[in-house]
Amino acid sequence: MNKNPYGDWRKQLAWGLILIAVGVSMFLQKMDLIDFYSLWHYWPLFIVAAGAIKMITYSRASEFTSGLWTVLVGLWLHAVFEHLFGLTFRNSWPLVIIACGAVMIIKPLIKDRAEANEELAHEK
Repeated sequence: MNKNPYGDWRKQLAWGLILIAVGVSMFLQKMDLIDFYSLWHYWPLFIVAAGAIKMITYSRASEFTSGLWTVLVGLWLHAVFEHLFGLTFRNSWPLVIIACGAVMIIKPLIKDRAEANEELAHEK
């Protein structure tokens, strides 16, 4: 199985940027410029970032859809915990059905693209 040579540097770049952002926010906390602990109510956005990294560096359709699910769950959790758009756990469950439909539509499209990229890699 071929490994995506482009995915490795993108994954390393993304995680490096996340570490820099966390380090900068901790440094600003120590300098009393921000309250780092007040930022923790945004923890679902870390889930979104992990899913986005998985989507950016995918080599198979299943990796992309797994990253998409991770992003959708993270966004849903953030919206529910922040009560965005009036969402709660009780009234937002239909979003899971919508997400299932979206993933079912996107997966074949990504699979075709991944297979085309794999064929191009074998020709080189």
